[in-house]
Amino acid sequence: MGLLRSCEDKEESAVKNWLGSLILTGLLLAPVAYGQTSEPLKLVQSIPMPGVAGRIDHLSIDLEGHRLFVSALGNNTVEVIDLAAGKDIDHIQGLLEPQGVLYVPESNKIFVANGGDGTCRIFDGSNYELLSTVHFPSDADDIRYEEAAGLVYVGYGDGGLGILSAMTGNELGRIALPGHPEAFEVERQGARIYVNVPTAQEIAVADWGRRSVIRRWPMLRYRANFPMAYDQTHHRLFVVCRRPAELLALDPDSGKILAHLRVAGDADDLFYDSAQKRIYISGGEGVISVIGQVDADHYRLLAAIPTASGGRTSLFVPQLKRFYLAVPRRGDRHAEIRVYAVVP
Repeated sequence: MGLLRSCEDKEESAVKNWLGSLILTGLLLAPVAYGQTSEPLKLVQSIPMPGVAGRIDHLSIDLEGHRLFVSALGNNTVEVIDLAAGKDIDHIQGLLEPQGVLYVPESNKIFVANGGDGTCRIFDGSNYELLSTVHFPSDADDIRYEEAAGLVYVGYGDGGLGILSAMTGNELGRIALPGHPEAFEVERQGARIYVNVPTAQEIAVADWGRRSVIRRWPMLRYRANFPMAYDQTHHRLFVVCRRPAELLALDPDSGKILAHLRVAGDADDLFYDSAQKRIYISGGEGVISVIGQVDADHYRLLAAIPTASGGRTSLFVPQLKRFYLAVPRRGDRHAEIRVYAVVP
């Protein structure tokens, strides 16, 4: 992922250059413009991670155990946050640039994808002991769980998805891709996997049963398509690109872009809230964009909530009506998890 990280560094520098003008052009005025009396996300708690330095990547949750798992990539640890106590209680060590993390409650296992050595390491969810390791060619990155099939998907290297058993951790197969996969979504009760492949400037559609890519949708006007989410109800695929910084709503059958909207720059996570019909986008420029879904093909900016520079990874938990934002350490500001409550 050396080349990809170099590109990300250049993008982060570019984002800083136009951040001021982006905000002034109306993002932060959106709640007033749409007559909204309160922001759709309310900051209710900040959980410090004083021992964590460097970049923070993805998050996962253990609902029953009230634990949040945080990939502290620059710290080479996964931090374990006790949500009930509101503090960082433990660390999974021995990692090398952890990126994707996934807790599977059915097997009580924690899957951690490591960018530094290409491994997916599988830990016991109770005592954090290492159970097994799956080796990929390089740069194991994002992770997704398809509960109905009991499958864990891991994006890796110059182009591939690994398929693991959620119960045993054993590798079941791989799907070759045209470039390094960033975010991807697995279709429920279906066979398709939608994959952002920014290095190939496209979205790849794979079939997990056939273990192959069946369609490739070029991103003609857009670059750096990183986060992705899927609206099962309205049958819409959401993608955020960094150049330009826009949300795209696509038809998942044809790949046609049906709507687009300017959003926060340097975005790395994107979530669809089906209950509120909203989209939450965390951007490293220091903004959470909240988008309202008018209908399947129409969207509007509800709010742009100021956060902190570098806070681009997040997790939305619909069962708790909470949005968790990872904020990295910068200067005298310690790393922390900011907890936002969803405001109906």
